[in-house]
Amino acid sequence: MAYDVIVIGSGPGGYVAAIRASQLGFKTAIVERESLGGICLNWGCIPTKALLKSAQVMEYALHSQDYGITLSDPKPDFPVIVQRSRKSADKMSKGVQFLMRKNKIDVLTGTGKLQTKGKVEVTDKDGKATVYEAKHIIIATGGRSKELPGMKIDHKKIIGYREAMVLDKQPGSMIIVGSGAIGVEFGYFYNSIGTKVTIVEFLPRIVPVEDEEVSKELEKSYKKKGIDIMTSSEVTSVDTSGKGVKAKVKTKDGEVTLEADILLSAVGVVANIENIGLETLGIKTERGKIVVDKYYQTNVPGIYAIGDCAPGQALAHVASKEGIICVESIAFTEKKYKHQPEPLDYNNVPGCTYCSPEIASVGYTEKAAKEAGYEIKVGKFPLSASGKATAAGATEGFIKVIFDAKYGEWLGSHMIGYNVTELIAETVLGRKLETTYQEVLNSIHPHPTISESVKDAIEAAYGEAIHL
Repeated sequence: MAYDVIVIGSGPGGYVAAIRASQLGFKTAIVERESLGGICLNWGCIPTKALLKSAQVMEYALHSQDYGITLSDPKPDFPVIVQRSRKSADKMSKGVQFLMRKNKIDVLTGTGKLQTKGKVEVTDKDGKATVYEAKHIIIATGGRSKELPGMKIDHKKIIGYREAMVLDKQPGSMIIVGSGAIGVEFGYFYNSIGTKVTIVEFLPRIVPVEDEEVSKELEKSYKKKGIDIMTSSEVTSVDTSGKGVKAKVKTKDGEVTLEADILLSAVGVVANIENIGLETLGIKTERGKIVVDKYYQTNVPGIYAIGDCAPGQALAHVASKEGIICVESIAFTEKKYKHQPEPLDYNNVPGCTYCSPEIASVGYTEKAAKEAGYEIKVGKFPLSASGKATAAGATEGFIKVIFDAKYGEWLGSHMIGYNVTELIAETVLGRKLETTYQEVLNSIHPHPTISESVKDAIEAAYGEAIHL
């Protein structure tokens, strides 16, 4: 029952860390209490994208005449949409099972808990506990829906993202509290299939972590779709005693009461760090996260933490990279890897939101760049001027780039529109390679594509716009 590495949690941080550990010659085990793949594969990234694809197809069907195709009265089949989403999740989870077998990683089914240094207790569903030993233990327990005091999730009328993916029937109306990625993605999905959606956001604008112009563009698009947006508004209480829900909302103009069939709490995630033995070993936490160094070791040698339970951005691709860096650092100290891995640059992490229009961003926003003291050049290219977007019938949105005026350094990109989540990697790579605007402009972008709009935006930043 002894291993070199035990990973607690099999999400995109945990399973990737386990695979990399096995590749580097460590005897590895992974602990999972539910399904392999964690929240991302089973209840997050993958199944939500399946739902969103159904929403997109529904939109195409409703506007098929715009493309010269006549369809008669298309309607969503909600149970089938949900079933398709679950099949996508199941397929990906089985894929992780295959990867565990391929890499000779032992899967320990149950709930993991740190017992003493170097020991993990795994309790199965029948309550049977088994203790396993490992020189290195990686905590990758992820997160769950955050709950606000006046909006306790009851899993029926007040729901979190998990319930939103598997409702028995489509609600006629829905209040969504919070306008981050989860809120606006579900807002788009349910609106597209005919649910009346109201989004309530505490801050002055929706998708508040994004560039201000992106927020304005998405709000304009959502209002055009018929989604009600309430910003600078706070849900103070929710009454579930009747048929649906009644939410009291405090706005800058006074209090209003919203009524709907269901309320989705999308106010963020909280780390799963309770009852996993942190206190027993004296592992430090701060603001609900496990404190780690740049190689993800906690204050207790041999114990590490990655993903949503650590301080970085709560994103699947961040968790995966943290897992790889963590394991490669362990391997370096064990002389199983030739060099110490490079720490992760958290200012060059791309963020993607898969609503429609899509949002993608990385690096400094315009406001943040100015606050950091940069003199900047900003370029913006509307997709209404893109040949590919026009041909696709998807001209909403824009590409916005920000460069340092002094040295030409690429400070950030902020995109909203058709397929932009596929474009952001160019900026990430360009920033990583410390490229300048000249090198991007001297790299030919294919035509017609949406990707050439990045080049067009850079041309605009430097007064060289051809297509504007």
